[in-house]
Amino acid sequence: MNKTMPPFDIQTLRHSAAHIMAAAVVDLFPETKIAIGPATDEGFYYDFDRPAPFTPEDLEKIEQRMREIVKENAAFTRIPKSREDALAFFTSKQEKYKVELINALPAGEEITLYESGKFVDLCRGPHAASTGQVQHFKLLSIAGAYWRGDSEREQLQRIYGTAFFTQQELDDHLKKIEEAKKRDHRRLGKDLKLFSIHESVGGGLVHWHPKGTIIKNIVENYWRDLHAARGYQLVSTPHIASEEIYRVSGHLQNYADMMYAPMEIEGRPYRVKPMNCPGHIMIYQTELHSYRELPIRIAELGTVYRFEKSGVLHGLLRVRGFSIDDAHIIVMPEQIEEEILSVFNMALEFLRTFGFNEFEIYLATRPHDKYAGNIEDWQKAEDSLKAALSKTGLPFKVDEGGGAFYGPKIDVKVKDCLGRPWQCSTIQFDFNLPERFDITYVDNEGKRARPYMVHRALMGSMERFMGVLIEHYGGAFPLWLAPVQATVLNITDKQAEYCAEVTLKLKNAGIRTECDGRNEKINLKIREATLQKIPYMAVIGEREKQAGTVAVRSRHGKDMGAIKVEDFIELLKTEAAGRI
Repeated sequence: MNKTMPPFDIQTLRHSAAHIMAAAVVDLFPETKIAIGPATDEGFYYDFDRPAPFTPEDLEKIEQRMREIVKENAAFTRIPKSREDALAFFTSKQEKYKVELINALPAGEEITLYESGKFVDLCRGPHAASTGQVQHFKLLSIAGAYWRGDSEREQLQRIYGTAFFTQQELDDHLKKIEEAKKRDHRRLGKDLKLFSIHESVGGGLVHWHPKGTIIKNIVENYWRDLHAARGYQLVSTPHIASEEIYRVSGHLQNYADMMYAPMEIEGRPYRVKPMNCPGHIMIYQTELHSYRELPIRIAELGTVYRFEKSGVLHGLLRVRGFSIDDAHIIVMPEQIEEEILSVFNMALEFLRTFGFNEFEIYLATRPHDKYAGNIEDWQKAEDSLKAALSKTGLPFKVDEGGGAFYGPKIDVKVKDCLGRPWQCSTIQFDFNLPERFDITYVDNEGKRARPYMVHRALMGSMERFMGVLIEHYGGAFPLWLAPVQATVLNITDKQAEYCAEVTLKLKNAGIRTECDGRNEKINLKIREATLQKIPYMAVIGEREKQAGTVAVRSRHGKDMGAIKVEDFIELLKTEAAGRI
């Protein structure tokens, strides 16, 4: 750490800032009750119980009071307390949330309070030495939050902020936040007419508009072509199934609260599917398989439905109906390392094609308590995953105990143009379903043997991937992905017929083209096409009409001059074919 920086880490700085914010809120609004205020990866927040809602003007007042507290440079003093004394202290102040937190602490656990100036809070710490060490901070937003994340409990108000060691770091972060707002896929989805979600239909259920469907189809078609080339068999399975199949798979016992309620059909309960795995297993089991056929790779862009609470729904990133790009691979134990390496390289090829070149890779190992299978199989699986990752030469982190109860996994997060990580690809062992469904193959001695099963997704889900894609490009998709690749604009009505001819030539060449033949000023048309982030504009005036050319302009404002229509078509086709 730089010698000019305080001798504590960023989490301590941010936790101290949360403490200062709570002190400011209580000073300004004495009726407020305080809940919790942790540091986060991006900043900090504090939850408050106050009858009146906080306003943006209140944030300005709170931030100003925080700066005054910083100037006071009051020491953060750690005060150990007995459980009885701590309860008595917060009970006297009618701080019911602190009382509940103390009562929830295990017997014998040390209880500490931290004091700075007049403000005292229940806190494990640590903190900065004094409030004066927290110089560079900003309050960002207000949101609702349930106490302890329980929708049946009190509705609180959460104030978010962030803090850094230097003003430059803070300024850079605030610029990043502003850029992220511009790239918000929910706003761009509406502005660019890509998708919509209608509360009258139901939260978390996506309606893809024509332009969004074009992009979605391009992604899906590339996905299918890649899988066909890699030896996958593409299938389709029903959207509903008997409840019994999910009892066998264990989904009903373990994930019932995430599944939609059953529907009764001819006296038998059915569910809309939350997973594609049981359907793929049904297909595998329709015939007996020899070891010579393995690995068998079954893949589907299968739409599933999960009951997410309304409070967590978020555009395309958290929805109730979504398509998982699932594949389930049945493989012999001795094939597993090679197969994992192949799947991993396939995932990176897919992600790089769409413009993602920075990754965070994690290997999640056996949970410490509850898990399916035996330790020997887990160790073999984890060793295979590690060996496969080591061969890639890419750095990865081990998430000890982070695997699912049914097997270890590899997770791949992509970093977008702002450096934000997004979960995409996952490669996951499953020791659970092969046993539950009694999956077998005939080995080289003619005996029934139990294969390994691998779950695998490249995108995670189509909806989430589309949301990430929109934000990564800020809606300005590369030419091969753009729903409209070119627009033809006439300057006056005299060029209308030639505009129609050019538009038809572009369309016949496979270029996704629109024609804006409105009787409007050309500057307005160019501006609107630019706002729609159309890659190229072909402007036609009388000169272009007579010469059989188009005046080409990019969405970035570059004037490319007059180009023959045939050359313009070749330029677009070459760029699109390069997927750049």
